[in-house]
Parts: sequence; C-alpha cells; structure tokens
Amino acid sequence: MAVGTGGAVATVDPLATEAGLAMLRRGGNAVDAAVAAAATLGVTEPYSAGIGGGGFMVIYLAETGEVVTIDGREEAPSDPEFDEDVFLEDGVPIPFFPERITSGLAVGVPGTFATWVDALDRYGTVTIAQALQPGRVVAQRGFVVDQTFADQTAGNLGRFRAITSTADTFLVDGEVPEVGSVFRNRDLARTYHLLQREGLDGFYSGELAEEIAATVQDPPVIDDPPFEVRPGLMVIDDIEHYEVLHPDPTRVEYRGYEVFGMGPPSSGGITVGESLNIGENFPLDTVDDVAFQHHVLEATALGFADRNAYIGDDRPQYNYVPTTGLLSQAFADERAALIDPLAAAAKPVAPGDPCDEDGSPLCVPDPAASAAAAGTSTTHLVTADTWGNVVSYTLTIESTGGSAITVPGRGFLLNNELTDFNSTGDGPNLPAPGKRPRSSMSPTIVLDDGAPFLAVGTPGGSTIITTVVEILTNRIDRGLSLPEAIAAPRATQRNTSTVGAEQAYRDLYETELSALGHQFSSRAEIGAATGLEVLDDGTVLAAAEPVRRGGGDAGVLRPSG
Repeated sequence: MAVGTGGAVATVDPLATEAGLAMLRRGGNAVDAAVAAAATLGVTEPYSAGIGGGGFMVIYLAETGEVVTIDGREEAPSDPEFDEDVFLEDGVPIPFFPERITSGLAVGVPGTFATWVDALDRYGTVTIAQALQPGRVVAQRGFVVDQTFADQTAGNLGRFRAITSTADTFLVDGEVPEVGSVFRNRDLARTYHLLQREGLDGFYSGELAEEIAATVQDPPVIDDPPFEVRPGLMVIDDIEHYEVLHPDPTRVEYRGYEVFGMGPPSSGGITVGESLNIGENFPLDTVDDVAFQHHVLEATALGFADRNAYIGDDRPQYNYVPTTGLLSQAFADERAALIDPLAAAAKPVAPGDPCDEDGSPLCVPDPAASAAAAGTSTTHLVTADTWGNVVSYTLTIESTGGSAITVPGRGFLLNNELTDFNSTGDGPNLPAPGKRPRSSMSPTIVLDDGAPFLAVGTPGGSTIITTVVEILTNRIDRGLSLPEAIAAPRATQRNTSTVGAEQAYRDLYETELSALGHQFSSRAEIGAATGLEVLDDGTVLAAAEPVRRGGGDAGVLRPSG
C-alpha cells in the first residue's frame, strides 16, 4: 500500500505500477497512467492480459463529475457457422480443457488496443505512442522471472509446447524459464513499435490484422499434437469492423454511497449492484462475523441466479437485459425476503422475476438459463491523478495463457474469450455471430456525495463479482481499512451447491456456517484485487494484494510523511 498526493497507481506488478506513475510524473492524467500500466502488464503478465484480449474500463471524470465506461469486450466472428452449436460435436460439448480453450474457435476479435486508443483520444493527454513506450522498453530489456510467472508457464506447458509460435516465444528450449532469469519479448517490443507508428490501423487493418486472422484460421500446431487444435472462423473483415462501445454505467445507492459499475455484456455491475441492494436489507455493520458472512453468501447466490437467467449481450439483435428491474431496490427487497438468517437456502436457488420493476414489455421471465464456465486469469488496475480523475480497469485474455495461441513473430497470446459463451442450454449467453460473450469483470467506482471514495476490482472469472462484493461490504459495513478488506480471507457463492473458499476462510468460518447449511469446497486463492481510496484529508491510499498471485504493487506520486 501507499498513501500520498499527486496521483496513485495500483497493479499486480511493480513495473506496471511504475509505468503508470511515470505518466503521472510527466503531467499525464489517470487515463494516461492506466493505459501505460496496462500496456506494461501486457509484457509482464502476458498470460492474463495483453493486446490479444479485451476488457472494461470505468472512468470518473473530475471536470464534469460523470462516470463513463468503455466496453472493449472481444467479439465473435460474423460467420453464420458461429451459432449456438459451435462448441458441440455430434451434440456433445468439445472438452473444455485443453481442447475448447486451445482452439481458433475460442478466439474473439481483440478489443484491448482499441480500448487504449479510444480512452486516450477521448479522455487522455498523451498519444498511444507515448503510452506504449514504457511497455516497449520492458519488452526489449526484459524482466526478472518470478515464481508466479514460472508457475503459470508450467501450468500451461503442455498447451504451449503444442503451439510452435508459443513455444518459441514463452519457453526456453521447450522448458519453463527459470526463476530469477531475465525474460525478454523482443517480438512484442517490435509489435508495440509498429503500433506506436501506425496507431489503431496498425492493429485492426493491414499485415497484423491479416496475421491474426490467419493464425486463428490455421493455428501453428506441432506435428502430432497431444490434443486436437481446431481452426477458427475469424476473418480480417471481423477485425477491421471491430468497435469499442460506450454503454451507460450501472448505478446503485448503498449505505448512502453511489456505486458505479460496468453494464452488459459484463454481468459485473448488475450482479454486484443487486447483491449490495439485497444486503441493504440487513444490518451488516452490527451482526456478528458469521451472520455477516452468511448474508453476503446468500445475497450473491440470489444475484447469480438472476445473472444467469437475464444477462448477456444487450444489443437489440441479441437480448433484452432488464437492467432497470434487476437493479431496482424493490426487486432486491423481494429477493432479500427469501434469506433465512438461520439457514442457508438449498442451491441452486431459482431466479426471480424483475419484469414488474423493469416496466418494459420486452422483459420476459426466463428461469431456465444456466451458467457458463469462466476463466480465472485476468488483471485489474486502478489509477488516480492530481485533478481527481479515477480509472478502474479490468482486462483479460480469459484463461491463464488464453488460447495458448501466439501470433507468430508478434509476441502476444490470443484470448479464449468465446468460451465464456454457454455451450448448451438456453438463455441470453448462447453463441451467435458478432455477439459479445457475457463477462463477470467488475471494475467499480464508488462516489461519496459526488466525489470519488473507492475504486476496486479484481481478476478471477465469475468470482470477480463475489470478491468485489466482499471488499465493498468489508470496507463499508464492517469498517475494515481498504488494505485489510483486500487481504481478508475470501469465499465465493455463485448459486452453486458448495461455497468455494480459501483455507483461511474455512479455518475461520466453516464450522459455524456449516451449522447453517453451507457446504464448502476448497479454492487455493480467489482473485488478486487492487483498489484505491480517497481519504478524509484528500490524500489517496493505493492498495494491492500482499500475498495472492505473488503480491501486487501500489504507489503514489508524492508519498505522505
């Protein structure tokens, strides 16, 4: 953690934090810092983020007091064959690991670079060439391999060895880079240099776009791979026509604060908001610790039931999402009435009916939807500047290592984001041409009387939502400091039969929560959050994980004291 003035940055990596601070030091704003930090994470955290992926950015603009968003979610190819059966063979889903995620079919049109360019054009003060420079330098000079990077590489060794370009880029003679060695990615440095010269067109048209499409259509696989690597349907026209979107942020009031998040196709803002609205019905600040945990677990289970039934890509050609109804306090009150303070509900719970509160004739109750699997490798960063602007930004390539397919000679992995679609069943998140898959990313900004108070987010697939709810309720209701709320033991209840929980959480609460009917399963760790808080004296506290994913990093421009 760090406290001070002049601006703040928190990421999962010291080099990325320093890249953001360097932008602030030269007079840039929070958006400039966010893009520079993200571009550096594309180098040092290549298995979690990078220009082969997508993400969502939430921005508070101090000059107008507005909260705005950028949707840089990956998009399915336009080919009609990318239909609801695309991940089925003979009516059976393609095995998720390693085959479905390690395939051209899994790759969506990347939106990350378009997000960076759009953010800088609209709200930044530097050029994309300037914002890419710190990351380019790190890619050229290299960074020291830590245990987390080595472990993530080892966890993907079979997939990486199967793709020639990935083995050439991320392995050393076919093996995991040694901890303490210097890892250089000069291919990515050259790609960043290309994008510095050519900007948006350098990625979304011309040779690089052609190479991305060709790689998706014909992944560079070794002879006799240990599993089938299927070709994808993306063509250069899909890449050339990609655009970021600017949906309205979600907004709820919680304990007098305004909580802003990301709307569809992310389910994060709605599900975090609904869970908090449900929690508003209970005195979470005064109940004992076990009762607090019980109510939070039950609230997120109800929120996830509604998420799975109603949220997907809300563009008119795909779905109507009843955002107004799902975020209404009246609907949350109905859902809260189902919580028994002395007993956990049997899971899964049924979704509710938000249509009366939504008021739209397009809203149709649909209780039959199911959840899709979600990857766990994403990254989150927060930035603030001396003028009061704040950015909360979550970006990803989906699974750790994404699709495991590297564009030859370009130094970056392509995402497997399209596996976020449901492969079977009904509901709003089935595959379709040009559709964006539902996400759980939850970049969040909290305002107090119209001014920034908190900005938080985390990686973790669908556990992102429950982690953000835990951090907010621990900070706002339980009075933990932001660093304490980020470090606290975590559990996740996503309307499943068991509560996934870290061992430290189980040690604290399992016995008493089991007596209420909760059942537990183990998770090694949940999330890797970052956040910032504007303190009463006007200084900013930036915070990151002390332990999870090897620990994060936080810095301020002018430290206090």
